[in-house]
Amino acid sequence: MEFPYGQDPGAPVRSGIPEHGRIPKYYAAKVDLAALLAELGEGEPLPAERELALRFEVSRETLRQALRELVLEGRLRRMGRGTVVAGPKMEQPLSLASYTEGVRRQGRTPGRHLVSLDRFPGPPALARDLGIAAGDPVWHLERVLLADDERVGLESTYVAVARVPDLDADFAPDSSFYAYLRERLGIGFGDADERLETVLATPREALLIGTPGALPMLLIHRLSRDTEGRPLERVRSLYRGDRFSFTAHLGRTGGP
Repeated sequence: MEFPYGQDPGAPVRSGIPEHGRIPKYYAAKVDLAALLAELGEGEPLPAERELALRFEVSRETLRQALRELVLEGRLRRMGRGTVVAGPKMEQPLSLASYTEGVRRQGRTPGRHLVSLDRFPGPPALARDLGIAAGDPVWHLERVLLADDERVGLESTYVAVARVPDLDADFAPDSSFYAYLRERLGIGFGDADERLETVLATPREALLIGTPGALPMLLIHRLSRDTEGRPLERVRSLYRGDRFSFTAHLGRTGGP
């Protein structure tokens, strides 16, 4: 099958339009809107709904469905009572690099807002992951992730108190936990197992991040080990699906 001239390899083939040409009206409006967004550029306000509905010859409700999808995909952003063209998604590497390092590569300023720092007896499953006995004390560090002061995610870190006994006293909650381990305690990261899935935020999570409950989220579960292979941390990281994409470098591991 030939691709239309100028087809972006990362875009839906033929812009997602079937060969028979019969497409829902909202999707046709969405394709037209996407072309308009490219003309307007990042941060530019979108014309009023009434004007757009007349331009694309669709009903207001049809237009709103197209707009909702573009908002969910992160191509539009609600600002007050209006809508503006969103910038590109931030790319976060699936690697042992910290959130701080990943955001800085995008030319953004990373930050974190402390929600809570709690200490509790580790339940059996978590204790097993952290290589400690059930009931041994565990820290739970929960923080909202920021990029240029915009709330973009929520992170829960679980680590044995025995590994970081003074976390509540000498760790700055708005700083990088990885840098703290490396520079203050001399603990280096060796490897990690990660699992990535899409979820909807719970009401509490949506409130903390400041998003609608229907917005898709990218959830990463990580179990990290130090350079000696000892379990180090269990992390649950929730990222806004409209603001983040993830990248990974794949290398050949053998086989034909």
